[in-house]
Amino acid sequence: MTESITRILVPVDFSAHSEHAIRYAATLAGQVGASVELLHVVEEFTYGAFSEVYVPNMPDMMQEMINDASTRLASLKTSLFPHGADVETAVFAGRPAATIVERANAGGFDLILMGTHGRTGLSHLFMGSVAERVVRTSRCPVLTLRGEAGAEASAAAPSQAA
Repeated sequence: MTESITRILVPVDFSAHSEHAIRYAATLAGQVGASVELLHVVEEFTYGAFSEVYVPNMPDMMQEMINDASTRLASLKTSLFPHGADVETAVFAGRPAATIVERANAGGFDLILMGTHGRTGLSHLFMGSVAERVVRTSRCPVLTLRGEAGAEASAAAPSQAA
């Protein structure tokens, strides 16, 4: 492979699966000298979903969720990249899959590395898969990691082999 990886985008939903992806990205970035951006997308509420329900201060709720996500990403950055690696964090509001792909395109990322819950059957039918939509629509390569239950903390990092 002649193309180099210099920028890695890691979508984060604060699950164990996304933490596994962050750890993997940290190791990979260290091996190839890439920068990393941790991205969280706060899903925007659509008023149609709340047409029968009054939700006061919708903009304030969104801003609170954005602020909370920013704080949580900063904490992940500090704990999982303790050596001051080239890591940035970003929080956007929007539809998760579309926003991830738009950010990857706009930011010139070489790789999207993301965890997946590996849902199947009815839960996949109703919940869908953000990772699947990203894989289908991204211009850059997407690496998905599916952690086994309870195995995220002990999962193997990428090997040193080329």
